[in-house]
Amino acid sequence: MPRPIEALVHPAALAHNLAVARRHAGDARLWAVVKANAYGHGVERAFEGLKSADGFALLDLAEAERVRGCGWRGPVLLLEGCFEPRDLELCSRLNLWHVVHTAEQIDWLAAHKTHEPHRVFLKMNSGMNRLGFPPQAFRSAWARLNALPQVDEVSLMTHFSDADAPRGIAHQIASFEAATADLPGERSLSNSAAILRHGATPGLRNDWVRAGILSYGSAPDFPERGIADWGLLPAMTLQTKLIATQQLQPGDTVGYGSRFTAERAMRIGIAACGYADGYPRYAPAETEAGAPVLVDGLRTRTVGRVSMDMLAVDLEPLRAAGRPAGVGAEVTLWGEGPGGSRLPIDEVAEACGTVAYELMCALSPRVPVRCLDEDGADPG
Repeated sequence: MPRPIEALVHPAALAHNLAVARRHAGDARLWAVVKANAYGHGVERAFEGLKSADGFALLDLAEAERVRGCGWRGPVLLLEGCFEPRDLELCSRLNLWHVVHTAEQIDWLAAHKTHEPHRVFLKMNSGMNRLGFPPQAFRSAWARLNALPQVDEVSLMTHFSDADAPRGIAHQIASFEAATADLPGERSLSNSAAILRHGATPGLRNDWVRAGILSYGSAPDFPERGIADWGLLPAMTLQTKLIATQQLQPGDTVGYGSRFTAERAMRIGIAACGYADGYPRYAPAETEAGAPVLVDGLRTRTVGRVSMDMLAVDLEPLRAAGRPAGVGAEVTLWGEGPGGSRLPIDEVAEACGTVAYELMCALSPRVPVRCLDEDGADPG
């Protein structure tokens, strides 16, 4: 039989989470962000759950072709725009909208020969300091674009750096509004955290919002709030089974480097999942807490260092509950477990000192992935 690990993608959860975003977005239209292969879920697998969006936002031309290959005929936005002049040819052919964040991209458009003018989103650097024109250069960039026959409509956008943090977004809204005062064009400012947390912020105007991590069942402001607080559902489950058990005596150690030492007699299980599957090697190996994990739907912890193909879990909580688990017991690394149990990916990420984005995107190609329908069955 094949190795018992697999990942499950839940399209119904994706659709549910997108509906949550829409309720918070007011009258704004909704981009479903599917960059990084739909945050590790797979563009084609995620499409069914996200197709109620008003458009798809992504990073590169290959992803845009895949979205068009799914049958999507609506707006598709390249979030980093074009990387070289010849990319504009494919933008014309696939009818892609694209972000303009640097003067070179305006130069490429000015030299581009096209029968159909392009829809562009001019990006302002309002404080994130990654991409975009600084406020003092924004209006001149807009004037250049607006004068080009190659450009049909210029929309305006920025990106918040602290929508999930105490600093908030007011300072960036003020900068954006000052630089764009009286400029025409639709506006796109809010990411996942701003959609959920700042919908009523004075001065925040959105014609388009960008639903990214929230669509996949991660709370953008965890641990202040979890997915239950926002009404979100996990869109990915990573599950495996126990392939062995060991009985430890006081003083016995577990795994490479002997990072975990049993203080008392205890039973552990060995699960078929390791860092070569995308589970973080830097999961805590020494602490009492470990990283959270479900075995047969009951919460327990990892023990010892994660190996390439295996990790160890503490089975004592199951024994205490009168449900001793053995070989073949179901192990949920994150997502939906048996019997209605659930382990939010944010909790695993926090225990491992990272974020849910990384865990989703790090899923290894060797892990089989199934897409489930609304009843939890494989649609085939």
